[in-house]
Order: sequence, then C-alpha cells, then structure tokens
Amino acid sequence: MSSAESAFVDLGNGAYRATALTRGPWNPEHQHAGPPIALVAGAIERAAAELELRHVARLTANLLRPIPIDEVTVAVQTEYAGRNVAHFAAQLHAGGKEVARFTAVAQRESAMGVPDGLPGHPLPRAPLPVEESDVARFPFSRESIGYQDFIEARVARGTFFRGPCAVWLRMRFPLVAGQQPSALQRVAVAADSGNGISSVLDFKRFVFVNSDLTINLLRRPQGEWICVDAQTLVGPDGNGLAEARIFDAQCLAGRSTQSLPIRMRD
Repeated sequence: MSSAESAFVDLGNGAYRATALTRGPWNPEHQHAGPPIALVAGAIERAAAELELRHVARLTANLLRPIPIDEVTVAVQTEYAGRNVAHFAAQLHAGGKEVARFTAVAQRESAMGVPDGLPGHPLPRAPLPVEESDVARFPFSRESIGYQDFIEARVARGTFFRGPCAVWLRMRFPLVAGQQPSALQRVAVAADSGNGISSVLDFKRFVFVNSDLTINLLRRPQGEWICVDAQTLVGPDGNGLAEARIFDAQCLAGRSTQSLPIRMRD
C-alpha cells in the first residue's frame, strides 16, 4: 500500500506529481479523471479570482488521452474578461502530451434576494441527508490503493452500479498537499464518478470511460460532502450519457453531464 497523504504534490511552476490515490478503476497506470480535473479547476479559479470573479458557473473537461499517474503540468489562459463574466481555457500535459483540455466561465458574485414564489424554488434537497445515508466503499481493487481510498462514500439512494444512484462523497485526503480544496474542486472530484455509480452495463463486458465532463453550478456549494444523484442512459448506437444533479447539505447546487463511448471488451 502507498503512503501517499494527498492526491498531488505541488512541484512549482504549474507542475504536480500525482500519487497512487489518483488511480482509477479502468487501468492501474491511469488516473481517475476526478482528481486531475479538480486540479485544473483550482488553477482556473485562481485566474478568475485575480479578476474578482469568484463563481465558476461552468467547467468543461475534454479528456483527450488517459492521464498517467506521473508528473503533470497545468496551464491557464484568459480568453475574454469582461466586468461580470470571463472565459478561460486550460490544458493538462503529461509525458510530453496534452492529455486534457478545458474551458470555463467565471462570473461575479453579488448579493441578491430570491423573489418569493419562483417555480422550482425553494431548491430541492438531496434524496437523503448524509447522516442518514449508508456507508459504502467503491468496489474497486483492494489490492492497490486508488480513488476508492481517496474518497469516503455514503449511498443516499439506489445501489452502486445498478442504475440511478445518489452518493455522498467526501475527500479523505487533501487534493494538493498543504492546500485546502475549494468547493468547485470537491464537486469535480465527485462529479466524474457519475457514470460509474449509475452504470447500467456490466463492467466485465463493456467499457464506457467518459470522454468529457461538464459541470454547471448555480451557486457555490458549502461543506465537505457533495452528493451526486446520477443516472446513465444508453443509446442504440454505442453511445450514452450520464447526467447528475449535484447537491450539498443545503440543496441543489448544479448539474453535470458525461459523454460515454460504449464498447464491448476484447
């Protein structure tokens, strides 16, 4: 077992060393996409904060290649910055290749009362509070450390890998050694598991690694626990969609989607 105490170690100048806690379920040499997406999200947040824009309303990660458990580098560019909204692009590199590409929209926060009687309000709450949800563990390998050890899980609705499922997730370790994760980073670590927790296909027969992740947030989540209430839909042509509602302990905070290319295992 690894002695890692964080998912990443900051090496400076945009470089980070991934640890075994990032290992995903599909290949023991590749990261689960949640931690590296969260890593880049933090860099985008810092760029937005310099413009006094503190609400990242949308984050899209395009996953171009498997992300190795190795050194990675993050680069962020401001594509447009207005008074209330800015657009960002970012890249994640590993092994001399671009492995993921990102876009994001950041907005200015300002206090505003919500009018009474709006349709859909008050915002819905998670299916069950975290305190009433059953403790669970991702049924990945117990022989090597990975994402399943990085996070703590409690099931609020459904059953792992058997269709629609709502799971509370919380990081057991820091994302980056010596740093406190942001709300967006907590969401990113959790949301990339939507297609797994709600899968309807047999892992032994099918491969359905998501090729992207989009997160839309209507407010900044609060607290350590994030609930991903997900469902997977399968089309007739080898493609699918995983979609989820994102909650904190208060109420709905946003939504996420993942595109799924589906293939039979060799």
